[in-house]
Amino acid sequence: MRYLSIAFVAGVVACAASAAHAARQDTRGMTCAQAQALVRSRHAAVLTTGPNTYDRFVRQFGNECDWPEVPVSMPVPTRDGQCRLYRCEEPVLNFPN
Repeated sequence: MRYLSIAFVAGVVACAASAAHAARQDTRGMTCAQAQALVRSRHAAVLTTGPNTYDRFVRQFGNECDWPEVPVSMPVPTRDGQCRLYRCEEPVLNFPN
């Protein structure tokens, strides 16, 4: 009986993970304005950007990044071409020698 319960829980987790992936919105099916508005309205969103790629995008001016990360602009594919969205990255510091 215990193994049946474990198998049931594993199946539920697998279905939930599959449903979460299916629910993630794809930037390639949106216009640039729609993708930017979605990120602005949610403050942060995980979006699919390609057949096997996704990323977490954030507002440009907000506190969605953990220190020392900052919002960095990157191009993503959208229905109407490349679009600039922001994701959290550690800043590159170039100190003069």
